[in-house]
Amino acid sequence: MGAESPRAFARHRATRQAHVPGQGAGDRRAARARAGARGEGALREEVRLGRRPGGRADARRAPSVKALLVDLDDTLLDYSGGADRSWVEACGACCPTSGIDPAVLVATIAETRRWFWDDPERQRRERLNMVGAWQHIVEFALERLGRSAPGLAEAVARDYGVRRREAMTLFPEALGCLTDLRRRGMPMALVTNGDATQQRDKIERHRLAGYFDAILIEGEFGVGKPETAVYRHALNALGVAPTEAWMVGDHLEWDVGAPQQLGLRGVWMDRGGRGLPPNSAVQPHRIIRSLDELTALAR
Repeated sequence: MGAESPRAFARHRATRQAHVPGQGAGDRRAARARAGARGEGALREEVRLGRRPGGRADARRAPSVKALLVDLDDTLLDYSGGADRSWVEACGACCPTSGIDPAVLVATIAETRRWFWDDPERQRRERLNMVGAWQHIVEFALERLGRSAPGLAEAVARDYGVRRREAMTLFPEALGCLTDLRRRGMPMALVTNGDATQQRDKIERHRLAGYFDAILIEGEFGVGKPETAVYRHALNALGVAPTEAWMVGDHLEWDVGAPQQLGLRGVWMDRGGRGLPPNSAVQPHRIIRSLDELTALAR
């Protein structure tokens, strides 16, 4: 039988103590209630992990999708994958003449990046000029180290930008998904936050423009997700009502929660399979781990 845990013994003892002769019906009702609670808990966990439709998915069949709004970074394009390595290589290339240990600077940059991007207002402002943002991050990291190195922050930021650009690739299934959706005549809008130059370069470099009927870049449009004007503009460009469209992306608030408020169905890209955060206020209609699943959903 193998070893049993103390918790198993405790459950067994509690079951024996709970039985009172003459109260069989009450015991059966209580047992059914406990089983129901366990079932609901298991269902919630399956929903959180995306193994079942999300909390907003009702019992009726989901309406067919007539148009798609699609996020770019970490949905179509592997934006985050090469970030850490690019910082290591950039610091390694630029630090030798400064007398600063590259490994120490990399570690300090890692701490600084989290602090830097955690402020929503600073993130909204700085993401419109990414090379400048990277330079600011290095400058703050040097301040934390108490080191002065004229020109180093700019050099690291520019070197990092080049390496990062080279490291970014589309996810393997991205073009196949877009090709299939385009062949079926699915109206699509690409909706992305960030620096106009950087985002436009990604789109052109990976030849994405031809798949979309509309492209909305925060740095060109003037505002970004989760502003209502962004989704409304994309919907108008596609000529569809909010209830006829789905939005897919990796950001729970920007790509799921905010569109849902307008009536779109939200599809969350959870490539890592981490599942929803506990007690998440945002409940996607669907959770997917690859764009192949989106192709199937949109049939």
